[in-house]
Amino acid sequence: METYKNEDMQKRGYLNEDFLFFKLKDQKKNEFEFHYHDFNKIIVFLSGEVTYVIEGKSYILKPWDILLVGKNDIHQPIINSSVPYERIILWLNPYFLDAHKRNDCDLQSCFLLATEKKMNMIRLNKRDIPSLKQTLDDLEAAIRDESFGYEILKNSLFIQLIVKINRLFFGMDLNKKLEDVHYDARIEKVLSYINSNLENDLSIDLLANNFYLNKYYLMHLFKKETGYTIYNYIQKKRVIRASDYLKTGMQAGEVCSLCGFGDYSSFVRTFKKEFKLSPKQYYKAYTNRN
Repeated sequence: METYKNEDMQKRGYLNEDFLFFKLKDQKKNEFEFHYHDFNKIIVFLSGEVTYVIEGKSYILKPWDILLVGKNDIHQPIINSSVPYERIILWLNPYFLDAHKRNDCDLQSCFLLATEKKMNMIRLNKRDIPSLKQTLDDLEAAIRDESFGYEILKNSLFIQLIVKINRLFFGMDLNKKLEDVHYDARIEKVLSYINSNLENDLSIDLLANNFYLNKYYLMHLFKKETGYTIYNYIQKKRVIRASDYLKTGMQAGEVCSLCGFGDYSSFVRTFKKEFKLSPKQYYKAYTNRN
């Protein structure tokens, strides 16, 4: 099972491995679009000048900041290409993490809490850096060394790393405002409302009235903060949720109504535009892959 490769080889697709580890350093102009993954992702920032935008919040990164990018979080790095950008990236298969769940210990807890608290960054104390660095170095070495027991060793080191990251996140004061996190509180509330009401009417007029904003100003502010128009953001979030429902075997007609689409034909059209497959084809491809 290959777990160490160049992230550029598969920017958005599916993750069939237990996890993937990337250690990258480059100095080139990367024009990343806003995108999402169907798995969780961890970024350990080492050097460079990078701002990461995740669901409308901008994180100006410092060395050894950790970003928790949850499954289906829409995100984009903004990179100053005049200086080298060095980072470690981990792609995490949620099924692998679920297999290691023990009683009250869910290894995905940090991602769930990050979504709930709308805080995706861990800023380490200096005393925590050596331990994290050692675990990352050990994991990288284990991935490169295919001698006896390497599969067991690298998986155990990966689990150790995820436990440490959970502990670091739980140890943060999530109510403390960090100077390098920028967002518009009004848009944060709009995003929260949209994601909690995808099955309901989410017209621009309704959102503008609910949040006491001029609808044209709301449209401008939303695009500025998220990179999406309100309509496109809602449609993308609806088809992402639809894809999750389809994976459970739910019928496409039921999924359509649960995800707030006005009619079945518009649902299928929007779904095919996003995934290049009809809902039925998507489910079949997913079951064949798993």
